[in-house]
Amino acid sequence: MGILYLVATPIGNLEDISARALRILRESVLIAAEDTRHTGTLLKHFEIRSQLTSYFEHNKLNKVDFILEKLSEGDVALVSDAGTPAINDPGYELVKAALASGFDVRPVPGPSAPIAALTVSGLPTDSFLYLGYLPSRSTERRKAVGQVSNLTYTLIFLESPHRIVDSLEDLLSVLGDRRICVAREMTKFYEEYWRGSVSGALEYFKSKEPRGEFTLVVAGKTKEERSVWTEEELLIVIKQELKADKSAKEISTELAEKSGWNKKEVYALINQNK
Repeated sequence: MGILYLVATPIGNLEDISARALRILRESVLIAAEDTRHTGTLLKHFEIRSQLTSYFEHNKLNKVDFILEKLSEGDVALVSDAGTPAINDPGYELVKAALASGFDVRPVPGPSAPIAALTVSGLPTDSFLYLGYLPSRSTERRKAVGQVSNLTYTLIFLESPHRIVDSLEDLLSVLGDRRICVAREMTKFYEEYWRGSVSGALEYFKSKEPRGEFTLVVAGKTKEERSVWTEEELLIVIKQELKADKSAKEISTELAEKSGWNKKEVYALINQNK
């Protein structure tokens, strides 16, 4: 039985690929790629001739059986367009299927845009929350950001060039003028890191035509800034969480972090409203 390897590939600079990644790609009986044209360019550059097949959002259900069959013959490598597979792509589904079929799944670590941006942001790295791409519509985007606005974790988002200004406006409106690092075109020729306030980033990217892919790293809410929920606000959320069939202990732990209330106080309110 083969092993499913999740092989991280460069997010820009081809020199970032590891020797182990190249060996796994060469030795695999199949490489499953998000975009065969994109990955084909990478394989051609390194003179790798392993069989290549597509595996992306719209064909993932049709391709799983074929890939599992290949795993019975030998190792298979899964790659995304750039960075670490299974992050913001359908690799998760293949990993689940491979594990359910008794195959071993192993990572070949390497580049990852969210982690790369976080490490150079100048913001706290000890605890962070990665949220992928923000919703495309402003109403949904503000709602999504609002759900994490009271958390102390450093927040990481991905964004496209045509929405970066709108997203910065919504971040400013919902989160306030926090510290931010905007990473653009990381490891590529036009690599850029903008560090400062959200309002400053908004003015900067309004003044030029944004290009490339963006990773936003935003400061979490400081403990001094955290607002304490009213009892009415807390009860509304408690009732919602109880409907989700969560335990009182689980709810009290989660809401104590978000609401500013003591865990024992939250626990008592939960028991009063069961």
